[in-house]
Amino acid sequence: MGKKEQVVDPNSFNTIVNNTFIKGDFSTESSIKFDGKLEGNLITKNKFVLGNVGEIIGEIKCKDAIISGKISGKIIVEDLLTLQSTARIEGEIITNKIAIEPGAIFNGNCHMTDNITNNQVIEK
Repeated sequence: MGKKEQVVDPNSFNTIVNNTFIKGDFSTESSIKFDGKLEGNLITKNKFVLGNVGEIIGEIKCKDAIISGKISGKIIVEDLLTLQSTARIEGEIITNKIAIEPGAIFNGNCHMTDNITNNQVIEK
């Protein structure tokens, strides 16, 4: 018998709560809401939501992202990146589309392209 492929529900969310600290790389097939602190890389094939108390020091790759917290590093978003008014980003953005609310702070480089693929890798 062949191995059954598991289908990931794009509406299901992993949740990392405030006062959680992760050091190292983090990968998931599901969407994720992150309110903790991560020193490392994060990859999801679905949506990434960084809450206003969340902080990432590293690199992120996802399909869509809503950012309210802090990122120091690179973020690669295949479709839409939304920076909410409390977002603070220092680093590089690669995305297809971007929406920035008044009050958001971004210092770094932004490259917009419609050619983002799953083959783009996060540099370690």
